[in-house]
Parts: sequence; C-alpha cells; structure tokens
Amino acid sequence: MAETESITDTSFQFEENERVLCFHGPLLYEAKVLDRQWMDETTEHSGPHYFIHYKGWKQTWDEWVPETRVLRWNEPNLRMQRQLKELYNVRKPSKGSSLSEEDYLNKPEIRLDIPDTLKGQLVDDWENVTKNQQLVTLPRKPTVNEVLDRYKQYKKEKKHGRELNDELVEEVTHGLRTYFNKALGNMLLYRFERHQYAEIRKTMSQKEMVDIYGAEHLLRLFVQMPTLIAHTDMDAEGVMVLTECLMDILKFMQKNQKQLLMSEYENASPEYVLLTNS
Repeated sequence: MAETESITDTSFQFEENERVLCFHGPLLYEAKVLDRQWMDETTEHSGPHYFIHYKGWKQTWDEWVPETRVLRWNEPNLRMQRQLKELYNVRKPSKGSSLSEEDYLNKPEIRLDIPDTLKGQLVDDWENVTKNQQLVTLPRKPTVNEVLDRYKQYKKEKKHGRELNDELVEEVTHGLRTYFNKALGNMLLYRFERHQYAEIRKTMSQKEMVDIYGAEHLLRLFVQMPTLIAHTDMDAEGVMVLTECLMDILKFMQKNQKQLLMSEYENASPEYVLLTNS
C-alpha cells in the first residue's frame, strides 16, 4: 500500500484547485486545476493530465491538457508569460475601431482547437526563435501557397465522409493567403525575426509573403484567427462554417506535420545576433 501511495504522490506535479499558468497556443494564461487524471496508453496521450479552467474564460473553454502545458505560478513563469504576450504582440480592439465594445462582446464565440501536436510545435517554434536565437530557413519549401494548394488537392482526392465544397475551400484558402500577406509583418513575427523579414523583403521584393514563408508562420496565423474573425461582421452561421474549414486545414497540417514543418531551425550568424540585439 505504501508503495502505491508513493507512486501516486510522484505522478502529479500539480494539486486540484491549484493556481497555475497554462499554455493555450503559444501564450500562457492564468488557470485553475479543477481535476487531474492519469491517462493510460490506450488513449491518444498517456501520462498525467489536468482539467483546466482559464480565469475569465467561459466554461466551454475548460479542457484536459497534458502536464507539459502546465507551469507553476511563480515569478519566473509570470515573467515568461509577459514576454510571450509582448513577443506575440497581442492587441485588444482599439478605441478607434468601428466595432463597439458591446458589439465585440456580442459577437459569436470563436473557438479554434489547435491539435496538441501542433500546440507543441508552436511552443518549440517560440523556444527556437526567442531562446535559441534560431531562424526558419527562407525561402521555405513548401511555402504557405504550396501548403494550401496541397490541402486543396487533398480535398479533391478525398471522396469519403462529409466534405466541404470546393467553392468554400477556395474561398477560405484565398482568405488565408490575404490575411497572411497582411498580418505577417504586424502580428506573426518575433522581434528576433524582424531583420530577416526586412532583408527578405529587399532581396525578394517581387514575391508575396505566401511564396516565401511556410507552415511555421501559417500556424501562428491560426492562433490569431479568432481575434481577426471577431473584428469582421460575420454572423454566427458564417463563423461556424469558417471554423469548421479552418479546423479541417489544421487536421491536414497535423497529419502531414513532418512534411510541412521544420524539425530543426537554422542557427543565426553571430553578425545577425549582434545586429538584432543592438
């Protein structure tokens, strides 16, 4: 009996009702542990898991997360939370926006559940760039354009199950291309990448960003999509259809993660590091 208790005591790092920080996408949010459970190997993810409630969020966002996404509530992790928020340049609707606060709060709720393996990719992406001072090799192969073209081809070849129609797929992928080109420089870059971005715009000025960057930065766009959609006049039905299509693209990216996303980033040169940090 003592042996069993010892195993249980070492199985979980966090207690029920403990105040914690939890990754949701690449950002950290204040959260509370509502429940905890050891998932066995018959499930998709094994090991210690926690049922998390994000402070200030609706209960519909409560979710089971692996222990790797949960951090202790302490000053070093709170500092990391602030750094991530700054690096991702998270913005609330500006006062000058044509969308009033009341309208914004009454918008249909937008939930985009990024698969756990892609969330892990986002965390690795952040660490590679901001901690390890590495860069995504540019131009990327495949590019954002090529990733979306592969998805469209995949939908055409897939004949079974409930399918999204070709017109909708074309409209959504076109919209993603437009959003990506407009959002990249403003929302999707870490500070360490900005000099690379400036250089690539000079040397490849004739190309659009969707023909230079790849799935790593496209995945960052998906994190921002709920905020971007909330600033449109799309009704609840339109949001639901769009969300379904975006989730389908994310599942395609997850299924082809090894082919679409870099496993090793390139080391920035000492000159680049010096220039960026100056």
